[in-house]
Amino acid sequence: MDRLKAMQVFVGVADRGSLSAAAIHLDMSRAMVSRYLAEMEQWVGVRLLHRTTRRLSLTPAGAETLPRCRQMLEMVGELRSAVASPEDAPRGLLRMTASVSFGARHLAALVAEYVGLHPGASVDLVLVEHAVNLIEERVDLAVRITNDLDPNVIARKLAVCRSVVCAAPAYLAREGEPARLEDLSQRNCLTHTHFGKSLWRFMRDGQPVDVPVDGNIRANDVSALARAAVEGAGIAMLPTYLAADDIAAGRLRPILASFPPEELGIYGVYASRRQMPLILRSMLDFLAARLESAPWDAQAPRPARA
Repeated sequence: MDRLKAMQVFVGVADRGSLSAAAIHLDMSRAMVSRYLAEMEQWVGVRLLHRTTRRLSLTPAGAETLPRCRQMLEMVGELRSAVASPEDAPRGLLRMTASVSFGARHLAALVAEYVGLHPGASVDLVLVEHAVNLIEERVDLAVRITNDLDPNVIARKLAVCRSVVCAAPAYLAREGEPARLEDLSQRNCLTHTHFGKSLWRFMRDGQPVDVPVDGNIRANDVSALARAAVEGAGIAMLPTYLAADDIAAGRLRPILASFPPEELGIYGVYASRRQMPLILRSMLDFLAARLESAPWDAQAPRPARA
């Protein structure tokens, strides 16, 4: 029996809560997962999992065995990395997720560049407007823009996401340009369904200031808000990675530049450092190198500091 594989299967079943989910993650049949699990239990001489028709749960012996298996698998992964040949290249499938706006505007091009550099690698890119469960959705790497990270995941900061408050010149000519942050409460503000839908946060004199906002258009995709702003529908708070081109072309004009919106982090998020595949480590390094300088900010004037 391949005892390392048996330990990997046991950890996979424990993490995912079912034989079927572990089989999908490990790319093997459910019957093979069951066989490895039975052989693992025979090897250690105790039952590791309680099995019912509805769920699996660890026995006391399983709870004691699980962290030891994780430790052993991590040691094996470190050993393999230490003796890996310099000629080793990233291979296999990496399943990634990101927001629709950032994925379409920037990440897709970077993924294309990455697979061009590493012909043995392939990427499954899932673009959604919500934070997926990495384990349940079998996601290896999530690119998330937030200041509120889940403490149960591991995150590497890739870049800073700055935002800009802006509107179309036609809207500003028609309605006038706000002079104070508080004026935004009296304007038609285009808001995101999940982020800052009723409060926009700014920095003033080094302190955060929350401004109540409302408007007649709300969307769960910031790209839609950008388009509505270009059409003169109202004022929007947009990430510079999305607004840069429209600002440079004069389709949008920044306002209230003395009061920059709160900055967010752009993170590469993954579930575990244990047995971290080369393709995941390589992609993180690649994205950090490409995104660290936030290249889109070169196209959009950065808001002045208060």
